[in-house]
Amino acid sequence: MLSESWIRRALCAAATTCVAAAFCILLVLVYLVLPLFTPGGLGAVFSWQWLPFQGQFGILPMVTGSLLLSLGALTLATPLAVGVSCFVQVLAPRRVKGLCLAMIHYMTSIPTVIYGFVSIFLLVPLMREWFDRGTGFSLLTAMIALTLLILPTIVLVFHATLREVDLTARTTCASLGFSRPSYIRHVLLPLSRRGLLAAVILGFGRAVGDTLISLMLAGNAPMVPGSPLDSIRTLTAHIGLVVATDSQSTFYHSVFASGLILFLIMILINLALRGLGRSYTS
Repeated sequence: MLSESWIRRALCAAATTCVAAAFCILLVLVYLVLPLFTPGGLGAVFSWQWLPFQGQFGILPMVTGSLLLSLGALTLATPLAVGVSCFVQVLAPRRVKGLCLAMIHYMTSIPTVIYGFVSIFLLVPLMREWFDRGTGFSLLTAMIALTLLILPTIVLVFHATLREVDLTARTTCASLGFSRPSYIRHVLLPLSRRGLLAAVILGFGRAVGDTLISLMLAGNAPMVPGSPLDSIRTLTAHIGLVVATDSQSTFYHSVFASGLILFLIMILINLALRGLGRSYTS
């Protein structure tokens, strides 16, 4: 039998390794971005033009594209997730509930490339013929596919909160004469709002960190879109597309600036979740 001291040391070593790995990644990104802090470096990178052959390496269009795509997908996915979660927990018969939850869990295991591949042959032609504009590879196309990708994450997290609230509140509300729609609207959803917020934050992290959906469906145009039918490029797709040819130019270091921005966004998401957890506990 292992002694408690050895178990404690092993757990501390595992935790320290995780923290050290994350800290090392941050240090490497910062180190590779430091050469940008020159009289013309930051201005060339934090600008709105990506024209590498003209010395313009602006990543702000990619930052804008990432935010527009992620927030747009969240806008579509959140009401769908709320509806699915409430139906599964309150309205669905037991067999239908089990089938729905099984399908939602299955959706989380589908590789992202499958969503993108199927969307290229189904969604892209539909968007092209429906709107009769462009190639079909656009912000809206990627937004719809990304909605399907993040929907299971939001549903599963929010449904876990709904289930806990429902176990404590349903009997009382039924004895008071609440109908199921009234129970959902006036009791279940208000008491589950923190869980919904946590699910939305996790969904945002899933959306902003995805690469293949934007890479395959968004068109990869490094510009700020004028409409949902225009093409965009996200930070993750930008990193995947740009191949660094040397280790000294602004072109090379701008890729790591994109990575650093993504890393900081993920830190903010985790801090928001931790703050939400503390407030919920208190």
